[in-house]
Amino acid sequence: MRTPRRLATLPRVRLAPASFSLMLPTLVEEVPRGPGWLFELKWDGVRVLALRAGGQVELWARSGARVTDRYPEIAAALAPLGGGDLALDGEVVALDAAGRPSFERLQRRMHLVRDVARAAVRVPATAYFYDCLALFGRDLRGLPLADRKALLRELLAAPGAVRYADHVEGDGAAFLDAACKAGLEGVVAKRGDARYLAGRRTEWRKIKCVKRQEFVIGGYTDPKGTRARLGAVHLGVYDGDALVYAGRAGSGLDRAGLDELAARLRPLTTERCPFTRGSPPRGPEHHWVRPVLVCEVRFSEWTSEGLVRHPVYLGLRADRRPREVHTERPATPRS
Repeated sequence: MRTPRRLATLPRVRLAPASFSLMLPTLVEEVPRGPGWLFELKWDGVRVLALRAGGQVELWARSGARVTDRYPEIAAALAPLGGGDLALDGEVVALDAAGRPSFERLQRRMHLVRDVARAAVRVPATAYFYDCLALFGRDLRGLPLADRKALLRELLAAPGAVRYADHVEGDGAAFLDAACKAGLEGVVAKRGDARYLAGRRTEWRKIKCVKRQEFVIGGYTDPKGTRARLGAVHLGVYDGDALVYAGRAGSGLDRAGLDELAARLRPLTTERCPFTRGSPPRGPEHHWVRPVLVCEVRFSEWTSEGLVRHPVYLGLRADRRPREVHTERPATPRS
């Protein structure tokens, strides 16, 4: 890939994680209409910022943690690409037999620090990149998204462990319907003329097929019946400095998930209930932990008491900080 002549006028940028704050989509209920929108799949994986400086590739999670060693096949695929010093924004996923991203399969990779090479054979990771923030050491964030994606498409022309996250234009509602029928998480609508701006923005909007979000784990219950280790986890969301009780989730936990959770939660046990608002249950069967772990949960709705209805535990989220976890309510953008 040759250096596009127009990039020479763009400012240089230091290729370090501190130089890049991720742009985040706003949750909405309806697909935006009108011209100028690009529609991408909402990937069921973990967000990564990929940086390459002087030929050295590093992968960074949204939490700020370095995760290069967890996905060596991604780093290896990025190393020989053109583009000089670069920064890419995307998502690491684990595909199932039908080629769909599976958060359940990704759980087998995202927490590993040992035996990574062996796990990479059993559950290979794939990175879909949907934005190019820097190329040849030049800062692209001031360019329109459509231009950034055109450069990204050229960079990631060959398929492999790193891929270009394509988009469609036109009927976003039909695209969402197809995504939901295929069992995918949803879609993200993006303004084609938008610059890359840090933080949550309405120029990017996510529309989900089902309700799901992250929760902080604040405790667990004793097991019942044939279940071992624990019964359910107590969930919370932050509102300012207050951890608000949001219910409990036990469905979705298999034997492996129970073993992993028990091993992670037992060292965090504390006598003090971490929930400072809401109505967490009391009794000897309820145990509290320091609120440092984040999990993802699918559910049908929020009750009037602020609790999740029909929750299903999906897995831990090592890429999220507890203080970033808030109740996700659909916004109503002005346009």
